[in-house]
Amino acid sequence: MAAALGAAAMGSLAAHADTLKVGMSGGYFPFTFVKQDKLQGFEVDVLNAVGEITGDDVEFVTMSFSGLIGALEAGRIDTVANQITITDARKAKFAFTQPYVYDGAQVVKRRGNDEITGVESLKGHSVAVNLGSNYEALMKELPYADQIDIKTYESNIEQDTALGRVDAFVMDRVSASQVIQKTPLPLELAGTPFSRLENALPFRKDAEGEAKRDAVDAALTELKENGRLAEISNKWFGNDITTP
Repeated sequence: MAAALGAAAMGSLAAHADTLKVGMSGGYFPFTFVKQDKLQGFEVDVLNAVGEITGDDVEFVTMSFSGLIGALEAGRIDTVANQITITDARKAKFAFTQPYVYDGAQVVKRRGNDEITGVESLKGHSVAVNLGSNYEALMKELPYADQIDIKTYESNIEQDTALGRVDAFVMDRVSASQVIQKTPLPLELAGTPFSRLENALPFRKDAEGEAKRDAVDAALTELKENGRLAEISNKWFGNDITTP
C-alpha cells in the first residue's frame, strides 16, 4: 500500500513538474560561484534540493547582481538565490519564502589597517559595496553616511580593498569569513556584525509567483526538518547558518 501511495505521489509530482528559473550572480563565493566552468555553491545545492522535493526542473540563470531584481520583476526569472535580505521595501514588492540563512553585515579591511576598527570608524574613509545590494542601502542609512565615500561595484570589491584602492568593503559576515579563509588576499574582519540579516527567496506578487513561493517554502520546511539544509550549510561553511 505504501509503495502504491509513493508511486502515486511521484506520478503527481511528475504531472505537475515545471521549470523553476533561478537567478544568481555566479560571483558570490561560496554562495554562488563558477569554478572550472561549473556553477556551484551553497545556493546551487539548496535550490537543487528544493527541486528534488517539488519535482521541478531547476534552471540557473546568471547575470550581474544589480540586474537580478529587475529580471525578477520582468518575469525573466522566477526567483533570486543570491542572499537576498528581507527588508520592508522588498516585502512590499515581493512574496518571500521563510528565511533560510541568518547572518550580519560585516566590515572588512586590508590587514594591518588600524584606522578601520568597525562600522563607526568608516567616517572619512572610502567603502566598497556591491551595486544594488542590501549593504549599499545599509551604508546609506547610517546617520553619518554623508561622511563616508561609498563606492558601488559590480565585482572585485575584495581585490580593490586588498590593493588599497578603497579602505574597506561591507558584505555578510559568512561570505567575508570564507573569502578571508579561502583566498590569499591580505584581508581581515573589522569589528563585529552591525546589522542582523534574514535572507530568503523572493517571488513576484501574483497568483503564479505566490504558488511557486508556496511550493518552495514547503520544500524548505521539509529540508529543515529532515536535516538536509543543515547538511548543505556544513558542507560549505563548516557550521549551520540556516537557523537563528
